[in-house]
Amino acid sequence: MSLDNLTEHEKLFFDDGYRLGEQAAAAKSDEKAFLNCVQDAYLAIDGLIDSILAMAQKQDISVDCKKGCAFCCHQAVYANSYELHFLGNFINQNFSAEQKEQAKTLAHEKNKITSGLSDEDVLHYKSPCPLLKENACSAYRARPMACRIYLSMKLESCVEFYRHPDKPDNFPLLLDFPLTAGRMMNEGFIAALKKADIEVAEFRLEDGLEGVLTHGAKL
Repeated sequence: MSLDNLTEHEKLFFDDGYRLGEQAAAAKSDEKAFLNCVQDAYLAIDGLIDSILAMAQKQDISVDCKKGCAFCCHQAVYANSYELHFLGNFINQNFSAEQKEQAKTLAHEKNKITSGLSDEDVLHYKSPCPLLKENACSAYRARPMACRIYLSMKLESCVEFYRHPDKPDNFPLLLDFPLTAGRMMNEGFIAALKKADIEVAEFRLEDGLEGVLTHGAKL
């Protein structure tokens, strides 16, 4: 990715992610410190989104996302390896053995289907996230960046996309700024890790989740 083509705001978020990625790379041998850097990236985005939501409310701009609305939790989600490491660590610390086994089973069942689909068909496929329980995320505090920055301005657009995902030009009406901020922060984090020769890969959530719950999370 060329940094020359970034806007001022994109560059700021990229730089923030890069700084945290540098800290994470320096702490590679210290798992807790490494994961704290991932958490700091999440907290920075969460704080930004809280500010956006407060401003939206003052300006009477609708943001329809709320607990119990889970249309987006049935679509494709991708996460980086360090995000899956963070997620796996959270699950190991907070889930019972039964809950972990159930999440692994659900991830395996979904992965069996999506692994055989084309990239386009994966984007159209609708199935609940393995971590979705009673229309809420059971690992909410550790959810990947892609989940955090997905803010809908119109519930009906989410419903329509859920029901007719293959309809041309049919996409949820999302706030652009959180999407850009989160994506650029992840890009910066990844760039710093790669500069330090730390491999980063992207996975479908169910694929990566099955991996970390089966083989353990590793740096």
